[in-house]
Amino acid sequence: MSCCDCASKHCNAEAPKPKILAVIFDLDGTLIDTERATKGVFQEFLARYGKVLDKEREEKKSLGMTLKDSATSVVKDYDLPLTPDQFIQEIIPMYQEKWLYSKALPGANRLIKHFHDRGVPIALASNSLREYIDAKISHHRGWKERFSVILGSDQVKAGKPSPDLFEEAAKQMGVDAVHCLVIEDSVVGVKAANAARMEVVAVPPRGEATCSSLANTVLHSLLEFQPAHWGLPPFEDWVDNALPIEPIYFSGLNVNGFVSEITEDGRSTLPDQVWGVFFGWGVADMEKTYRVVVGIGLDYSSCSPNKNIQMYAVDGNNCCISNQQMKLLLVGYIRGLNTKEITSMDAETLKECKTFSVEDVIGCDEIQQY
Repeated sequence: MSCCDCASKHCNAEAPKPKILAVIFDLDGTLIDTERATKGVFQEFLARYGKVLDKEREEKKSLGMTLKDSATSVVKDYDLPLTPDQFIQEIIPMYQEKWLYSKALPGANRLIKHFHDRGVPIALASNSLREYIDAKISHHRGWKERFSVILGSDQVKAGKPSPDLFEEAAKQMGVDAVHCLVIEDSVVGVKAANAARMEVVAVPPRGEATCSSLANTVLHSLLEFQPAHWGLPPFEDWVDNALPIEPIYFSGLNVNGFVSEITEDGRSTLPDQVWGVFFGWGVADMEKTYRVVVGIGLDYSSCSPNKNIQMYAVDGNNCCISNQQMKLLLVGYIRGLNTKEITSMDAETLKECKTFSVEDVIGCDEIQQY
């Protein structure tokens, strides 16, 4: 069963939901993309000890483990001449240098600001140590001030999948656990929310499929989250049929409307949570700029799903930009990707946005500089 199927199943459930009075967020992989910001750090560390990264083994590991548990696993798996504590002391400074470059995932800033502005208490509860949480969010403007509570695993008896973090967050916010909604990306986080008797929305990467059977609702992206579904104040930031978003940049070869992304070490530069139908600018080889609609999902035709990226020129000049390298800058969101293909209807949707256009968010001169 796909995430989309699960989301539909849970969203349409008839069982009454408890009234939600507060929201608790996980951090890494839910609100910020620390994975891509710190890419290469672990491999560089292992090289110091003559070890080679086992990509297959690392991809199978569960997300969301505590730092101590993760360190213990690494030392054992790679037979490192270190204790877990020594491993942590050596590698953390390497990660700290990169945390400053971790970007907010699509919809994260919007959701944090929305709840804060409407008086909904929000907490941050992560398996990271508290000092590392502070370092990771320090360059995200307004985050520290907007969260009512910020908790790390060193501030409770046990980290996730124990419910301690979520229960303590609820206690400090003065809200009963059954009236809290958790937003998570990992299986251990979802299990912790279940143990705390809280409602839980999962926004998992492709490797965390188990979330589908454990969470109340499963989404591909925070942009799909609907506060009104949980009795929370609804968004009011849509302009006609479009939603302005923080710019997303990437490049690739366009062949008959399908874009083969330029990857790093065979991995997509786009987080799995970049999902749906977007619009923005595309610059072709000939330096001409086009308004485009782009659909981003996964191609499930292979055993290891890859990004499926489709592009449609709003002005209809699609034949002119086939077989060309494209620089793409996405500045708006139209909808979730409920079908495998984008169509001219998505372009028509963009044309119907009378009071909002790509130019209102960012000028084409900026993508020329990209």
